[in-house]
Amino acid sequence: MKLGLCAYSGYKIYPGHGKTLVKVDGKSFTFINSKCESSFKMRRNPRKVTWTVLYRRKQKKGQEEEATRKRTRRTHKFQRAIVGASINDILAKRNVKPEIRKAQREQAIKAAKEQKRAQKEAKKPPPPTKGKAKPKQAKQPKQPKVAAGKQRVAVKR
Repeated sequence: MKLGLCAYSGYKIYPGHGKTLVKVDGKSFTFINSKCESSFKMRRNPRKVTWTVLYRRKQKKGQEEEATRKRTRRTHKFQRAIVGASINDILAKRNVKPEIRKAQREQAIKAAKEQKRAQKEAKKPPPPTKGKAKPKQAKQPKQPKVAAGKQRVAVKR
């Protein structure tokens, strides 16, 4: 069941009701009753006639019920444990004084530097002994270049 709208008042028109006016230019207007039709023919502005939907919309009448918005939920922040650390551990780390935190950082940096230095020393090759030196390899003679004009080309058989 398709409901139409009155071209003047904006009211719903149920099937089998109303009257349709078709102008010479081909535009069609449907009216719910003769009151709307005569007002349209008299060129009354529906925005100035108090009982029409257009007037009520313009004057913002009866919109209190429609405008009730849903309240949005505010996001709440929760403290939760992370894998490998309980809430108590996290809170304890957060509440540590800055001086202590700075000292811990310096200590960690010092330990990392020591470890790096130890690794460098382990990688250093031992100093060379003044014993037998390795014999140098004899240089191989260079091969002659191929003449530029006689380059080999692949042939398909």
